[in-house]
Amino acid sequence: MARIKYYYDTETCKYERIKTKTSDVVLNSLGFLVLALLFSVGIVILFNTYFESPKTLQLKNDVKELKYSLESLQNELTILEEVSSSLEYNDNNIYRVIMGAEPITESIRNAGVGGSNRSAKLNERDFEGKDMVIETKNRVDLIKRKLFIQSQSHDELRSLIENKEQMLAAIPAIQPVPNEQLVALASGYGSRYHPVYKVRKMHWGIDFAAPIGTPIYATADGKISLIEVSFKGYGKQIEINHGFGFISKYAHMHEFTVKKGQRVKRGELIGYVGNTGLSTAPHLHYEVERNGKKVNPINYFFNDLTPEEYEKLVELASIENQSLGM
Repeated sequence: MARIKYYYDTETCKYERIKTKTSDVVLNSLGFLVLALLFSVGIVILFNTYFESPKTLQLKNDVKELKYSLESLQNELTILEEVSSSLEYNDNNIYRVIMGAEPITESIRNAGVGGSNRSAKLNERDFEGKDMVIETKNRVDLIKRKLFIQSQSHDELRSLIENKEQMLAAIPAIQPVPNEQLVALASGYGSRYHPVYKVRKMHWGIDFAAPIGTPIYATADGKISLIEVSFKGYGKQIEINHGFGFISKYAHMHEFTVKKGQRVKRGELIGYVGNTGLSTAPHLHYEVERNGKKVNPINYFFNDLTPEEYEKLVELASIENQSLGM
């Protein structure tokens, strides 16, 4: 119950009751509220000055965690950069050298990295650790670009390796008939006396003397491009197109075991030694072409011979004797 207040009126010599106006009540209430509000704001400012709120503490902890994560990421990026540099060195100085490919320059590996607008949005903002974030982003961009270039290089090398394997398989690299004792070679490549015309003529291949029916093998992978039967010249003959400019020819055969258009592998049986066409004794006349020019087949017998056996075969092929046929 509110207390009733009085005052002494000197004119009437009586105690009169004090009457409170509504406006006074309102003003007093507003003053109290303003004072309470100011006091509260002061308390809040004082608290925030000397004490951190849970949300602020959480944000600061989050910032510390992010900074630690960025530092760990940069350490991992350093390892990735070292691995990338090792891959680039091996790619340029080993793999591409072996495959005969030009090395990739540093300008190409770094192309497209570090553009002026790549970190523009980050630069517009201001926050703690901004420089570290921008640096990390730029390093990631550089590694991504280098790895992309490196993957393209590996694809190119893989294609070169596949072509190299095919090319090696296309080189006529073995003897076309069994010749372990190296006694079958009867006449070599070069100027020789013709067995019929008795004049010196260019002998474009090598003659292997062997009994009729001796197996003849393809000297490299390829496709049978010609099968011909004639009573003169090369007699029964086969040509194999090996690709990469290589063609091998097998003449004076007895019979065939393959058909035109058939693909064969190195060492696969294609027929038998004969004495057909312009031939004076059972033998195989063997020729090799490279890019449209006939070459000495002796230069390609390296797949099934030791260095000593090869030297002996070269010596036998160099003897100027009479050929056994065309």
